[in-house]
Amino acid sequence: MGERMEVKPNLVLTGLMGCGKTTVGRLIASELGWEFCDTDRLIEEATGCSIPVLFREKGEPFFRRIEKTVIQGLAGKNQMVVATGGGAVLDGENRSVFKALGLVVYLKTSPEVLGDRVQRSSDRPLLTGQNPVAVLAKLLQDREKYYNEADEVITTDGRTPAQVATEIICLARRRGIGTGSPGRRSQEEDEFGNGKTDGNNGGC
Repeated sequence: MGERMEVKPNLVLTGLMGCGKTTVGRLIASELGWEFCDTDRLIEEATGCSIPVLFREKGEPFFRRIEKTVIQGLAGKNQMVVATGGGAVLDGENRSVFKALGLVVYLKTSPEVLGDRVQRSSDRPLLTGQNPVAVLAKLLQDREKYYNEADEVITTDGRTPAQVATEIICLARRRGIGTGSPGRRSQEEDEFGNGKTDGNNGGC
């Protein structure tokens, strides 16, 4: 008899800024009836500052320390969809927390598609004053080996948020994770199409 697959209690979405973690995460949470959590929002709540302000006034190392504390605070949660910051995977302890927390899904998106999405947002601190596609390509080069440690890799190029969310839900259910029926999609779809793919001002 084969080993029984472990049923993980949460879903954790990783990927670069603009890949749609928050948009897709909200859709999944709505369908499953789970809580949705955006780690960038938790950072803003903890500090009282927006992500761009934190980067500008405190610097990236300070931001990463707060991010790590926020992520560690998620341990022990259940029935939650977590949208992570794009650079959170750079820290090995963060990746360990993600693996322990739930099923980790990497939303794989090409730099060209990401650039088209994020150029409509003015609040991406790592892109300020630079060529978005070039910066995103370099970030992907530096981070993809960590993204690929995910349990599942889902390509988002040429697909709607609802299509991506549906595939993730199907993968989760095959692993015994989550129940529920189709939920609300229209508002999140509109945000995705209008360049608000991560629903936050950081997504770094």
